[in-house]
Amino acid sequence: MNQEQFDLVKNGKGFIAALDQSGGSTPKALKLYGVSEDQYSNEEEMYDLIHEMRTRVMTAPSFNSDAILGAILFEQTMDREVEGQYTSDYLWEKKGVVPFLKVDKGLADEENGVQLMKPIPNLDELLQRANERHIFGTKMRSVINEPNPDGIRQVVDQQFEVAKQILAAGLVPIIEPEVNIHSENKEKCEELLKQELLNHLDQLSEDQNVMLKLSIPTVNNYYRELIEHPRVVRVVALSGGYPRKEANEKLAANHGLIASFSRGLSEGVSASQSDEEFNAAIEDSIQTIYEASIT
Repeated sequence: MNQEQFDLVKNGKGFIAALDQSGGSTPKALKLYGVSEDQYSNEEEMYDLIHEMRTRVMTAPSFNSDAILGAILFEQTMDREVEGQYTSDYLWEKKGVVPFLKVDKGLADEENGVQLMKPIPNLDELLQRANERHIFGTKMRSVINEPNPDGIRQVVDQQFEVAKQILAAGLVPIIEPEVNIHSENKEKCEELLKQELLNHLDQLSEDQNVMLKLSIPTVNNYYRELIEHPRVVRVVALSGGYPRKEANEKLAANHGLIASFSRGLSEGVSASQSDEEFNAAIEDSIQTIYEASIT
């Protein structure tokens, strides 16, 4: 593990940029960027276009360690280049931004009020490649829709089981059990989730450190115990579908919680913008998310 990167992620001021849209979410991300599905004819062209978009974001002058601690990459992004360097090397060497990798393969169908992760075949091989590409940590997402104790326990059990495999490979896992912001029982889901997370965190050894990526809680500062837990490097928040302004307002009310926004980060940018317009829009996005993250 890179100790300089660990210290930056744990103690630095800023947020984690989520640039990890996968096959399922890429068409929506491109559409928001102003690229419709009739502008590409196959998956390869789609991934080329989303890489162009991500490259435009990462090479923007304001995308640097002044406001951004890390960036979460899709697997294909890790294997591609930005300005002649592998993406992760570009981020760290040119921008001072710590690279993470999304490792999950999407969500299983809902059962017991939750969606577990699909199996992750060849995870050890992927983690080996991540180490070769100088990746610092990983991210994996599950979803909680209802306050079903058995379902939520299954989500957290699965997340920590995979997290320990990632820790054994020398990487820092971001555990992401997202609570659906539209759940009618969101607060109860969060109550059950926090207790399950604390149960597992208390069982980790001193050399096992994880990050958490959570929906912004209904009750302000509800996750303070998680943020202060000795086994937690950092707790980051997903925007979860909130518009950026609302997500920033909710985030700013939670001391110690920092952003890891995807759609919120790219809101307001489009393929049709000139470089000057694009860079101004992304700078505004980065600045507002940064300010909400350090409140």
